[in-house]
Amino acid sequence: MRSLLPLCLVLSAAQTLCLAAPAADDAHRIQPWPQNPRYWQYKGRPVLLLGGSKDDNLFQIPDLKEHLDAIQKAGGNYIRNTMSDRNDKGFEVYPFKRRPDGKYDLKQWNEEYWLRFENMLRWTAERDIIVQIEVWDRFDYSTKNWDPHPCNPKNNVNYTYAQSGFAERYPDHPGRNKQPFFFATPKQRNNAVVFEYQERFVDKMLSHSLRYDHVLYCMDNETSGEEAWGAYWAGHIRRGAAEVGRKVCATEMWDAWDLKAAEHRRTLDHPERYDFADVSQNNQKKGQEHWDNFQWVRARVAKQPRPLNTVKTYGADGGPYGNNRDGLERWWRHVIGGAASARFHRPDSGLGLSEPAAAAIKAARKLESLVKLWDVQPANHLLSDRAENEAYLAARPGNSYVLYFTDGGSVGLDLKQASGRFEVRWIDVAAGEWGKRETLDGGGVRIVSAPGKGQWVAAIVKESTTAAIAPVNGPLRVHPKNPRYFEGGQRVST
Repeated sequence: MRSLLPLCLVLSAAQTLCLAAPAADDAHRIQPWPQNPRYWQYKGRPVLLLGGSKDDNLFQIPDLKEHLDAIQKAGGNYIRNTMSDRNDKGFEVYPFKRRPDGKYDLKQWNEEYWLRFENMLRWTAERDIIVQIEVWDRFDYSTKNWDPHPCNPKNNVNYTYAQSGFAERYPDHPGRNKQPFFFATPKQRNNAVVFEYQERFVDKMLSHSLRYDHVLYCMDNETSGEEAWGAYWAGHIRRGAAEVGRKVCATEMWDAWDLKAAEHRRTLDHPERYDFADVSQNNQKKGQEHWDNFQWVRARVAKQPRPLNTVKTYGADGGPYGNNRDGLERWWRHVIGGAASARFHRPDSGLGLSEPAAAAIKAARKLESLVKLWDVQPANHLLSDRAENEAYLAARPGNSYVLYFTDGGSVGLDLKQASGRFEVRWIDVAAGEWGKRETLDGGGVRIVSAPGKGQWVAAIVKESTTAAIAPVNGPLRVHPKNPRYFEGGQRVST
């Protein structure tokens, strides 16, 4: 039997992390689901990660607990949390202690920063909300954000410009990779002066996050940097976890908008290094191309399938990356198309947790009460008379189908190899509410028409199997006002 005494990890700069020994079967942590590793498992059960939130470095917001409650109320169970510290809105703080003379000491911590981080981890754990951490955000270290940053030599007492190799200004967009901060690791430029403090920061982060089972790790925010940078930190985090008897899942997020670009293959083709892939930049694309590129990625990893996360869904009225409809379509195409996670990006680049976003999450949870997304596969080949970007389908042929319309419409659904009768339950994406109920007979191609304009999703389930499908929030219960149906709208089999 494993000892239950705490395990201790001695980290850099004399930090020590003590953890209770994890359970021997490691079942509680977030990890790929063995029965379908394209999806996540948490606390021993498969889970679809959905969310939307109003900021990126969510742990810094002053009303975090209330925002998490709102996410949970909408059916969300997934947030993005960059470790970012730039002062965009006036309430952010840096992780390092500021001395009375105004300079920072990178060997001492600002306890307020780390208290906020710990609170976020604790409160999300209490609500079963999965956290995807982004360790580094390149925007913190360039343009206007570099001048006040503690790592800028003029602002700290730990090194000079000459010692660190830093310049006073980095005015270019960080995508141009002129900031040597992101070249400091041993297999890059081996800048030991800077690397010491980078490692201290990551180890301090781990001293909090490794005590929790609901954390995923992404090395960067949409980087176009060297492969060696992210690879080093993924290995460092994995080694730190292993030293205390833990396992974690890591990835990198690349900047290229085309998922077929060579950058993305650094993740897709290296399952030994990255346990999942974040393909959020696909959300710069629209329509059929958006769907097709994601399906290309699913095919690329088919020999060793693993979760594909989309932690940033762009598109909101008034924003730079499309309108509300674009954001909702992108989110739904990923959900229907087989993504393990889908989150609306923060405003104004995304819908955040606005009313349309919350309604979409509620609609997806209603859908999930009838059809589990990990039980179906993308199946547009079963549709006919379909215009480009009109409708998308996932199916377990002969058993269950999920049909999504981007703006009303009508398509043929191939049920020629499916016998029996199917119940159709419509869900209004805009309202997040149930729509009308219909039936379809198998044995042929059947015309399915959305109830009206706008975005609709339908769960089409064989009547003889509906009684065996459990709703998302627990066991089946007969509806108190209509005993012919279960709560959630499923017909009782007779």
